[in-house]
Amino acid sequence: MGMTLRSAAFRNEEPIPKRFTADGEDASPPLDWSGVPAEAQSLALLVEDPDAPDPAAPQRIFTHWIIINLPPDRAGLAENVGPETLPRGARFGQNDFERGRWGGPCPPIGRHRYHFKLYALDAPLPTHHVLTRTTLLAALEGHVLAFAELVGSYARS
Repeated sequence: MGMTLRSAAFRNEEPIPKRFTADGEDASPPLDWSGVPAEAQSLALLVEDPDAPDPAAPQRIFTHWIIINLPPDRAGLAENVGPETLPRGARFGQNDFERGRWGGPCPPIGRHRYHFKLYALDAPLPTHHVLTRTTLLAALEGHVLAFAELVGSYARS
């Protein structure tokens, strides 16, 4: 059995509750994982929306959250993680809202999918500069030991 990623707030392929969106409290959802390989040295989390701006005609992948250097012995993240509640050594990367924190779903049109991607890595990632999606993906190359994904969706009413 491989690495798994879950949330107590929503199931895979189901809607993300409003509380975790820009229309609600914009709190990050709770996450938990298991099956991290024993040789993992760090974890990285990336949350992205491949349906921006319109699921009928997507034009870009929009990044909502990046966290690097999560301890591999950690089993998850509590709801509403901020800089003061990140595990020691972990850091936020910069999302496409140009913020170093969670940016909840706020689709301009239609129902969007949000891919929560967890990577188990053979080394910690460099912290000398702020990571964006592009620089994170480049840094991951050749270091991924395992991968898990959770997909939620959201549409404004």
